[in-house]
Amino acid sequence: MHLACGRWLRSVGLGGLLAALLTGCAGQRPPPLEADIPAVPGIQAADDGSHHWQDFDWHDASRGRAVPVRIYWPDGAAPAAGWPVIVFSHGMGGTRRGYSYLGRYWASQGVVAMHVQHVGSDRRLWDGGFSWTNSLTLVRRLQQAAQPGEAIDRTRDMRFALDQLLASPLAPQLDRQRIVAAGHSYGANTSLLLAGAQVPDAQRFGVDDSRLALRDPRIRAAILISAPPFYGEGDPTPIVGPIGIPTLHISATLDEIRIPGYYSGAEDRVQLFDAIGGSKKALALFSGGSHSMFTDRLNTGGETLNPQVKRATRELSLAYLRLVFDGQDAPLKDWQRRHAELLARWQAP
Repeated sequence: MHLACGRWLRSVGLGGLLAALLTGCAGQRPPPLEADIPAVPGIQAADDGSHHWQDFDWHDASRGRAVPVRIYWPDGAAPAAGWPVIVFSHGMGGTRRGYSYLGRYWASQGVVAMHVQHVGSDRRLWDGGFSWTNSLTLVRRLQQAAQPGEAIDRTRDMRFALDQLLASPLAPQLDRQRIVAAGHSYGANTSLLLAGAQVPDAQRFGVDDSRLALRDPRIRAAILISAPPFYGEGDPTPIVGPIGIPTLHISATLDEIRIPGYYSGAEDRVQLFDAIGGSKKALALFSGGSHSMFTDRLNTGGETLNPQVKRATRELSLAYLRLVFDGQDAPLKDWQRRHAELLARWQAP
């Protein structure tokens, strides 16, 4: 279950969420998530022969909030300019262990991938399972995770994690001019805030500023997978129009979020793409699929299509960044040629 199952900045109500819980988001009940392996004392490292990763259990003392991360490291020595960095934000109920198909690939291609876990909207939401006795408690947790306070905390999690990474002994091996925010679903909205999205009427949601602006100037591009509507169902232009950095938008024609009283389809992702600012924006809309196809799950969106889209998604992300950072358009054109049969719509800068 991701952002639109709890829906940020507009609640569907306790009854609607309870019904969604019992029927499953988008017609499916989320599977139990594998428990995180604790990082003791503060770090755990692994090398399974195909990638290297480290888990850090960081703590933001200023907020009294844990910020667990998993970092996938490239092999070998860093280039002279340093490794680019992608900071990834998971969807509702996810963990730092999720979206590993992206983290592993990015590291294999010379990019540091840092997957941040948001403790207010992570796998702990599912503690206790889906029984009748704990359903109301679970619904309340989902409602809390969908509140603007958690959305703001998620952006601060990303900032804090990036601060920690750039202050680490490995900071000299990182390219500070090539830092990218990425995310799926709720994580895509988190990345949009970091990219410069501005939510009007923020005072209605307990924020002092007249407009909610959380842009991080260190973020030079954003990869947005299955981004739900940001604020109600109106025109997103006032919210995402001010964004000026390059953005890559990825969705599918059946990227649908269904809960009682609420529906968000692929047209919402396209509308957001059309409204967003910036000259180097791109859109890949795959044919078919599902909302959760972009997670590590293998049983959604079609047994054949699922791995094809995962492969195309990870390759597209880096082909796009080569255009943005290096001015190379050949990788993007080659990607479109190789994956044209999967696409319902493709729009390049």
